[in-house]
Amino acid sequence: MITGALRETGRLFALAAEVGRAVFRGPFQFREFTEQFWFVASVTILPAALVSIPFGAVIALQVGSLTQQLGAQSFTGGASVLAVVQQASPLIVALLIAGAGGSAICADLGSRTIREELDAMEVMGVSPVQRLVVPRVLAAMGVAVLLNGLVSVVGILGGYFFNVVMQGGTPGAYLSSFSALAQLPDLYVSELKALVFGFIAGIVAAYRGLNPRGGPKGVGDAVNQSVVITFLLLFFVNMVMTAVYLQIVPPKGG
Repeated sequence: MITGALRETGRLFALAAEVGRAVFRGPFQFREFTEQFWFVASVTILPAALVSIPFGAVIALQVGSLTQQLGAQSFTGGASVLAVVQQASPLIVALLIAGAGGSAICADLGSRTIREELDAMEVMGVSPVQRLVVPRVLAAMGVAVLLNGLVSVVGILGGYFFNVVMQGGTPGAYLSSFSALAQLPDLYVSELKALVFGFIAGIVAAYRGLNPRGGPKGVGDAVNQSVVITFLLLFFVNMVMTAVYLQIVPPKGG
């Protein structure tokens, strides 16, 4: 079992390396990329906006309650905004792309695989990775980066509303604490996380779609496996990136 897991991991990394090389080789499938970009965006924009509102509200309410107990209510805005931008927003985007867009990518590639369409493409000298996988992975990455900005804005507005209206905070204190604690690298690491998470979601979905087992039932199993594997990888990579960022970038005023 350990050998099989290591073999699957090696194949996953090999596909990621092949996609990385194929990005810089022509011809680029611009039409396929545009179609996939629009599809992934269309199935994730509305759920991401709706999910980010309660996410931002919960963070604002929890942080506001904690800062009230500590007598530091003036820092509620900065703490809640940093939590939304650095942690919540990239994870929300990645989970939605993996659950909605990634599952569709896996199902599409899996159905093509069991119908032997990919084998026919290879016989004709067309690379399935270059033709199908690269546009889908790039589309997931592009949507993740753009959607991360939307989720951050909506989450911050939701946190602002619940902190000011429901907890009796002042707008001036909320904004001043944000400007006192936040810095531009916080936005950079948020966008970098979204980019990496989109790449992971696209690669895992493509790998499981290219390697289904057992016909149509295997495609369904591959979709479920792709979502679960992506979730596990996202939380692990998020922990590593957060630890590295906190070591490299000093806090504002530190």
